[in-house]
Amino acid sequence: MYFSRFVAIGDSQTEGIGDGDDVSGHRGWADRLAEQLSMINPRLEYANLAVRGRRTRQIRDTQLEPAIALSPDLIAAPLGMNDVLSNSMLDDVHQDLDHIYSRLAATSATVIISTFPNMAKTVPIAKRLEPRLLALNAMMREFATTYDFVLVDLHAAPVLVDTRSWSIDRLHASPFGHERFAAGAAHALELPGSDPNWGRALDPLVPMSLAQKSIREAQWARAFLVPWMIRRVRGVSTGDGLSAKRPELTPVRQQST
Repeated sequence: MYFSRFVAIGDSQTEGIGDGDDVSGHRGWADRLAEQLSMINPRLEYANLAVRGRRTRQIRDTQLEPAIALSPDLIAAPLGMNDVLSNSMLDDVHQDLDHIYSRLAATSATVIISTFPNMAKTVPIAKRLEPRLLALNAMMREFATTYDFVLVDLHAAPVLVDTRSWSIDRLHASPFGHERFAAGAAHALELPGSDPNWGRALDPLVPMSLAQKSIREAQWARAFLVPWMIRRVRGVSTGDGLSAKRPELTPVRQQST
């Protein structure tokens, strides 16, 4: 497929958290996909309106119309993971997603969305969230069918339940995980040279002992789970006060003069 104006909306996943840092900048799967698309069309322009911590309602209210106003011919909009992690009512999430996706479907753009990997495989404490995650994934499949969107099935990719696909906080993909998501999106879009085996499992790691696992889980909980729970109780988001990293369409590649 040939695209000239690519716009991404969403949360930390699409902003690229876990692939870079706040000093050097965040790359992420959408940036990586834009780079692949620019190999087909060197004049591709790209905007990324995603901001970490955003829920579906916030994306509907702050990103949807600005994205449409940019007149994209490709829109990336995998949404809803922060709603799974929060206390959002899933019926309300479905209504917000339907509003967003019906508006995107009314444009002439190709729209790409995704299911989400099973967190319970990499974060055992997240097992209780599995029904909410599965419900969200069912919504994604429903919307892909209803609106004829391109679906990247991250939930079906063995590589994305491997700890090597996740950053140290286990909530955000590692650079390798973002690269695999981009590869899955490229294949779903049927880009030339895309890898049909993008989601294949990695060679297994050497198993950890029970003691090693216990130490690892305790360290993770202290470093990441407890601060996340405190932020949630206080109603604070890591995205508070932040704006989109790439709010306007700009060339992915610098054109030579």
